[in-house]
Amino acid sequence: MGDDQSGLGSYVGGTAQHDADVVILGMGAAGEDLGLRLADAGLDVVGIEAELLGGECPYWACIPSKMMIRAANLLQEARRANGVAGRVEVTPDWAPVAARVREEATGDWNDSYAVARFESKGGRFVRGRGRFVKPGTVASGDAHYVARRGVVVATGSRPRIPSIPGLSDAPYWTTRDAIKADSLPSSMIVLGAGGAGCELGQVFSRFGVDVTIVEAEDRILPLEEREASDAVAATFEAEGITVTTGARVERVEGSDELISLGLADGTTMSAERLLVTAGRAVDLDGIGADAAGIARADGYIGVDERLRAADGIWAVGDVTGHPMFTHTALYQASIAAADILDEDVVPADYRAFPRVTFTDPEVGAVGMSESEARAVGVVVGVALKRLPATFRGWLHGPGNDGLIKLVVDRESGTLVGATSVGPHGGETLGLLSVLVHARIPLREVRHMIYAYPTFHGALGEALGAYARGIGKVIDPDYPIDDAFEW
Repeated sequence: MGDDQSGLGSYVGGTAQHDADVVILGMGAAGEDLGLRLADAGLDVVGIEAELLGGECPYWACIPSKMMIRAANLLQEARRANGVAGRVEVTPDWAPVAARVREEATGDWNDSYAVARFESKGGRFVRGRGRFVKPGTVASGDAHYVARRGVVVATGSRPRIPSIPGLSDAPYWTTRDAIKADSLPSSMIVLGAGGAGCELGQVFSRFGVDVTIVEAEDRILPLEEREASDAVAATFEAEGITVTTGARVERVEGSDELISLGLADGTTMSAERLLVTAGRAVDLDGIGADAAGIARADGYIGVDERLRAADGIWAVGDVTGHPMFTHTALYQASIAAADILDEDVVPADYRAFPRVTFTDPEVGAVGMSESEARAVGVVVGVALKRLPATFRGWLHGPGNDGLIKLVVDRESGTLVGATSVGPHGGETLGLLSVLVHARIPLREVRHMIYAYPTFHGALGEALGAYARGIGKVIDPDYPIDDAFEW
């Protein structure tokens, strides 16, 4: 399967030429989903992918990392039993985690099933790198693929490696190495405290690795609300994870046994492994974007609300510069597919964009942060309710660190952003996302009936929707009575 000579059409100037309705350049999550949908609709689809069909998410990111997080959280929940439900002694073992990632999540990093699934729909899969040679024509290997209806660019991104002296010569890990690890080092430095760095750093720490997280900004999770960053940082400190923020790394040196980082303040730190989680980058030169007449916007492919990048060219996923998440890519793929199939299209709208960082406590966020809302002129109102001072948070006990923060447009009385931190913070986010997306006035939400006691009920408590009298008992200083006339 995946023979690049399948569907041979003709030769032009000695080059094999294959015609198709749609050529998809990059078969990650978005490309695969789009290809399956278009093939189901009867189009002749060619999908070109240099690595594994399905991309980063199922093999090196979302799926295997959440398996790892689940295992680490089980260990921590067992530790929390002491003093609450008896006494538990925990002995971490990475071997079953690595086995589950290898066998259940990734099929030992084998995409044969995904390729067979795509081809069973009539799709043609090409294993190789693709590059535009002109608008509508993509070269891969010795063949050209000519799209009758259009080309979709879905080539994703790759780890961004900072330009730090010595780093390129050091045996650092990227997230791919971390996901594929069969055994763990005794110590690790994580360079970058965004979502991936914080998630993996906490996982490895809970399995006994001595973890230090280094971040150039003044706090971890710098794109989230400061209160969320503080909550996760407090948990990291309690669990023995060392966090160094505001740090500029000036040099890296080391070997397979020990890697050292030199910071601008003269500090040196060393560990057995260095994990680089400094964001992701796209490669538009590598796909010949200029040859296709694709306009660039801040280093990404500029697209309109239908994901059109140029005449007969669509782009979806990381290459568009919108938040680099699988759900972004799948959302965009559905819009592009509808446009290609001449179906009714609901234009892309990122106003209620949700995201989750799967640390413990879990951080869910949607829409604008408080500072973002103020920056665009929203007349902001804020409600901040600490999770331990809610009914469910209080009775949950150990592991109840967290909060719910609401960012309100006072003029319209609607929610423009929210953050939910705590156990299952990403699940509580669902309700908050609906409120932002649908622009539901909060006065309506105040009259809902909230199941009790639940984590999502914290929204009602934050709004003073119910149990105002009893609520004062566990949170006497919360300003229920006078702060929420939205």
